[in-house]
Amino acid sequence: MTKKVRHIYAAGNTARGYKTFYDSVLEGLERVYILTGTVEGITSPLIESIGNQMARKTNEVEWIHSPFVNGQFDGVIFPQYKVAIMDGSYPRMWRPASPGVTEIQVNLQAMVDVDQLVDYKDRIAAWYEEIFSKSEEAYQAFGEALHIHDEWEAPYIENLNREEANRVTEEVVALFFGEEQLEKKAKVRRMYLGAATPQGPVDHIMKLTDQLEKRYFIKGRPGSGKSTMLKKLVKEAQTRGFDVEVYHCGLDPHSLDMVIVPEKSLAIFDSTAPHEYFPSKDTDEVIDMYARAITPGTDEVYEEELMDIKVRYTQKIKEATANLVAAKELRDQLNNTYQEAVDQQRLKAVSQALVSRLTKMG
Repeated sequence: MTKKVRHIYAAGNTARGYKTFYDSVLEGLERVYILTGTVEGITSPLIESIGNQMARKTNEVEWIHSPFVNGQFDGVIFPQYKVAIMDGSYPRMWRPASPGVTEIQVNLQAMVDVDQLVDYKDRIAAWYEEIFSKSEEAYQAFGEALHIHDEWEAPYIENLNREEANRVTEEVVALFFGEEQLEKKAKVRRMYLGAATPQGPVDHIMKLTDQLEKRYFIKGRPGSGKSTMLKKLVKEAQTRGFDVEVYHCGLDPHSLDMVIVPEKSLAIFDSTAPHEYFPSKDTDEVIDMYARAITPGTDEVYEEELMDIKVRYTQKIKEATANLVAAKELRDQLNNTYQEAVDQQRLKAVSQALVSRLTKMG
């Protein structure tokens, strides 16, 4: 059987602060093991080790990537077992369903030689304070970038033919569902399309959609109705009983960037910068909202104003990313200090014990 490996973001460094969709991503799981008592530099390798071991025993693995450190993981889900292993270190938090039953704390503090950390006590406190400070500076800069993005949208909203935009949405709904209606309640799962990371914006769109039968690439400009169309499509899927995966914008969680309807093997996504892609398969199609619903010549009329907005927006994104880089460098120092104090043999034993427990659940 073909292995199904998915890569997603469930948390993000956004214009509205650090926001997560953990509740939605973990909904329906029977057990969530939460790794606590230490830092991500210890938890991420443990999650990766367990994920790789379990990947040999199950046909489906879903990796939850960290927005803080590229290449690290916030969690791994094994849908076949209805189980997840999650990083519970700062600042990751979510509302528990039933502590001790669904959520099981795995305290890793016993793996760390506390005596070795005593000399770093003040430095550890300072690192956390600076990480918090740099993260807040990043969120503020992203917030300012979002305000500038609103300016960017204004000329296009002013020149948007709403009737035509609604017509495009109706066409998309017809393409997706026709007259079909399922006699069941739709499941809606929310996550992020990508994330703002220290290495800039990252997404997994192509991996998430590659095996689907049909992909629609939405082109257009800010304010041309892309997110609004996706929100209407989600509502329609729910009304008709189709399960739907909703991917929110990494900058603004209130906005949508992609919708996947698994039962129809269809995806539709905003394919403009910073996640710009072009059709690569015969079945791929482009929906151009600028051509369909914006007054011709709008780009040219506002060219000078738009250039100024784009420069200011880019500068704010660079400023925010620089703060994420600074926070990441502090995280590295914190993680390295804990890694030096950890008992690797005991950590390996925890990994093996969890894998053994998970295997028995299957």
